[in-house]
Amino acid sequence: AHGTPRANTLQTAGLLSSNPNSALPQRLSSSQALTCDQNHGYSAEQKAADGGRNDLYMQNTDVETCTPGLFTEPGLVMDYYDRNTVTGLWNYAQHYAMSDNSYSTTFGPSTPGAINLISGQTHGIHAVTPTGTPTTDSYVVASPDASGVGTVVNDPDPYFDDCSNSNATRSNNLAVASGKNVGDLLNAKGVTWGWFQGGFKPTTPYAGPGTKAVCGATSTNIGGGTSLDYSPHHSPFEYYASTSNPHHLAPSSVAAIGHTDQANHNYDMTDFDAALAAGNLPAVSFLKAPAYQDGHAAYSDPIDEQHFLVKEINALQRSPEWSSTAVVVAYDDSDGWYDHQSAVITNGSNDPARDAAICTSAAATVGVAGGYADRCGPGTRQPLLVISPFSKTNYVDHTQTDQASILSFVETNWGTGRIGDFSADAEAGSLDGLFDFHRPVGRQVLLNTDGSVASVKVTTPRHD
Repeated sequence: AHGTPRANTLQTAGLLSSNPNSALPQRLSSSQALTCDQNHGYSAEQKAADGGRNDLYMQNTDVETCTPGLFTEPGLVMDYYDRNTVTGLWNYAQHYAMSDNSYSTTFGPSTPGAINLISGQTHGIHAVTPTGTPTTDSYVVASPDASGVGTVVNDPDPYFDDCSNSNATRSNNLAVASGKNVGDLLNAKGVTWGWFQGGFKPTTPYAGPGTKAVCGATSTNIGGGTSLDYSPHHSPFEYYASTSNPHHLAPSSVAAIGHTDQANHNYDMTDFDAALAAGNLPAVSFLKAPAYQDGHAAYSDPIDEQHFLVKEINALQRSPEWSSTAVVVAYDDSDGWYDHQSAVITNGSNDPARDAAICTSAAATVGVAGGYADRCGPGTRQPLLVISPFSKTNYVDHTQTDQASILSFVETNWGTGRIGDFSADAEAGSLDGLFDFHRPVGRQVLLNTDGSVASVKVTTPRHD
């Protein structure tokens, strides 16, 4: 569109018609929104990056065979969506600010990404059985020490959650995280906060010792696929004893949301909507869509994701809270889809079983923070937008940032101090380049459910 700032894309890099991979990128239409899930493992993504050449995606992360009804084609991992499908994100970017240089803090899937968001530290994990007995499990813990403590690189469910293991119908080992997270820091400062996730409210409530809550709520995506709304391994505070709500207990009242009570800061998305309607939002809120709207390939898609974003952001912009709100739209992983841009690696790792050259070479040059293996990163590039009266307008920031940059922003804004123990928060790039705090514009941009612009209102124009 006219006036759109230049960003580092496949088109501007000249990679749509000439590409070092063995297949060319192809545009996916909105009718192809539901696709196969790609390989987004810690090692596979490193191998695809091939030392920053980004030319081995077909060999390492491409998945073309999956559930019937999902779209697939040869070279699927190379494909991309444009504004015709991600219309809402495009229009938010046109009116607010986005980054074209933001990454996962480490390589790998959702759980490391979610934990990096709240602590910047994927080390400090140990495995337990469903009954809480310490055990060894290479899926749950990578590179464990003599005490069984290591790093999470996969998607094990959290121990402190009744709904883990598909509502206790499986017997997989579970993960426990030690150390601090941003919830602990905010509690220590007396700052209200909450994690709000679709499906967190149980369909069968906890009924006392010997029972478990059941998270059985389901929803259906645009393709007719039905999935459980709640995904435990997307709920990072449930890995920590100090910030978990194992039995999915409801807040004692709407007024208590954000404060410490039986819910312990973990809520359903309906609780966020209730708090917003009551004018009682916590100072810091993390929102996670129900699974069918979280944008993850195979069970979700960009269209259902857009419905979630538009609903919640419209509600925020219509509220009195909007004048002092910043929405950061970010992702927990890239799902392994092709991208031509790699980050400058700031933390290496030399685990011979899991790390490829992009990480082992970095271990020799920038080191391994804390000596903790399997935290190599930043990993894959992902979209990041800031939607706020304080964000720059129609702006693309090129500062290298990652998931822990959001953590660092919260720590700085509320004066909590850092996590410590070699957390990525201390080195993460700043989000400040996306903001203009000195000359804010009270811009309200409401979207329709199809992502098109419904209205634009400027309430506090900027005077130069």
